[in-house]
Amino acid sequence: MKAIIAETTGPPEVLKLQEVPKPIARDHEVLIKVEAVSVNFADIKARLGQYHGVSNNEPFTPGLDCAGIVEETGSAVTGLSAGDRVRAFPASGSYAEYVVASDQLVYKIPDSVSFEEAAATLTVGITAYNVLHEVARIQPGESVLIHAAAGGIGTTAIQLAKLAGISEIYGTVGSEEKKKVVEDLGAIAINYREQNFAEVVAELTGGKGVDVILDTIAGENFERSLEVLAPFGRIVSFGHANEGSVPGNVKTDELHSSCRAVLGYSTGTYRKQRPGFLKNAEAAISELLEQRQLNVSITGRYPLEQAAQAHALMESRKSKGKLVLLP
Repeated sequence: MKAIIAETTGPPEVLKLQEVPKPIARDHEVLIKVEAVSVNFADIKARLGQYHGVSNNEPFTPGLDCAGIVEETGSAVTGLSAGDRVRAFPASGSYAEYVVASDQLVYKIPDSVSFEEAAATLTVGITAYNVLHEVARIQPGESVLIHAAAGGIGTTAIQLAKLAGISEIYGTVGSEEKKKVVEDLGAIAINYREQNFAEVVAELTGGKGVDVILDTIAGENFERSLEVLAPFGRIVSFGHANEGSVPGNVKTDELHSSCRAVLGYSTGTYRKQRPGFLKNAEAAISELLEQRQLNVSITGRYPLEQAAQAHALMESRKSKGKLVLLP
């Protein structure tokens, strides 16, 4: 079978299509013929050697998630059969024609949901749902600031926030084109390249700030976000998309007296250590897709061999919505 291999970390050009052995499903694993693969920003970080669990010295296949058809199941697998339409977090990278995945991380998809939609919303859907509902525990009537709002997680989070009864939604973006994407979804967009987002949010909220902030950027972005986190507010840190993955800093005296909280989240860590936790979020996202209450904007489709082109576009910060690979 064919798969994308990165022999070393580096620029998009390190991604090469190669012939590799077809994987074999063990007792609690499922072999899946891949129909669609989601491109996530974590894939960029992995290629650069900045994602947890990636070694700089070992070849690897990128990719967190995919959708396809079950080809075989291990002897101990129940509830899944050959021919099932599924989406999954594979044991190794998803940029491949076939993958194996733990049966705890394979989910059936409704007949009305396409493979592309299923793949494109697995990581971003679960992540957006969990940071809003399980971590921040957002409540109707609260306000939220979403960074990188025109991306896959951002556009999903805006829709989920609206469904949760949140009417005051702010989103930061890096271009006027992306600003329109966010505004079309019903949020107030702020171009951080032209305005100081903290000053804008402070002005729009009358100095109160926002109740929940979703931050995938970290670094200075995180620190400026704290300036507009309201009393009793929660900021969720779940990524380091800034150049160099620079961490953000917080002073404890800025937290206790204001009853504000800094919370961390990683879908990848839950995948590895508490996979069962992800099932509720996956089921919620799947139901919303089936009911057509959640829309995914797939703005780019690439054959597997063009993974480097997809990475180059995402890394340029010019992509919107989701990009998918088609083996």
